[in-house]
Amino acid sequence: MVSSNIAVTHADSGVVTADVLEAVQISPHFVRVTIGGERLREWRHVGFDQWFRLAVPTSGDTRFDNLAGTFDMAGYLKYLMLPRSTRPVIRNYTVREFRPELLEMDIDFVVHGDDGVAGPWAAGLPIGQEVALIDQGCGFRRVEADTTLLIGDESALPAVGGILRDLPRDASGHALIEVADLGDRQEVTAPEGMSVHWIVRRPDVAVGATALEHLRELPPFSGSVNAFAAGESKLATGARRHLVNERSVPKANVAFCGYWRAH
Repeated sequence: MVSSNIAVTHADSGVVTADVLEAVQISPHFVRVTIGGERLREWRHVGFDQWFRLAVPTSGDTRFDNLAGTFDMAGYLKYLMLPRSTRPVIRNYTVREFRPELLEMDIDFVVHGDDGVAGPWAAGLPIGQEVALIDQGCGFRRVEADTTLLIGDESALPAVGGILRDLPRDASGHALIEVADLGDRQEVTAPEGMSVHWIVRRPDVAVGATALEHLRELPPFSGSVNAFAAGESKLATGARRHLVNERSVPKANVAFCGYWRAH
């Protein structure tokens, strides 16, 4: 993560391995990978924007059995000391959907050609490969508020979608989701009082800039505000700055997380 004020919670489950059951390109820039298996019984499911460290194989010799069960500083240093020939690639991802009765989990990957590591891996539709997950908890703060505000780009779409799904049904407010293509919209299960804004940016505009512009144009909020902003670093920090400085929202009421930084 680039910049964040969210707390990390370490589950007792440690490293949980699973197999890729299905991989499908669901929209112009998204591949949905479904993982499953008996070992997912160990998964601590908390919903909302639950995120995890995902370890994906780099070769047939990749190992997961020597990863640390918590990816704190000590766990990260242990990871760096592993032999490169067997060390997996680890990236942060969000649970898109978990089906405990089937022991299945959906993970959505943003894909942009050959950019990155995990995206191209998912785009290769790696059915049958093994992966490992290390649970890291949620960033969204589940507190009562008059207005709930969610802001994110496509990298935060799984998080925003999960929060909308698990919010109390009487929640009201706005969800601003910026995507590169109208075809990347997804069905979300939102409370009736939550207005979902799908914002498509132009190719020549920086990621997050259009969502921030849309945020500034929202009418004044009434009462208390609980906000969550995630995605590209400037979007997450810019949303927090606007809410705190221009809307007088207390800093403690704005959870933010920079998932990545544009070059």
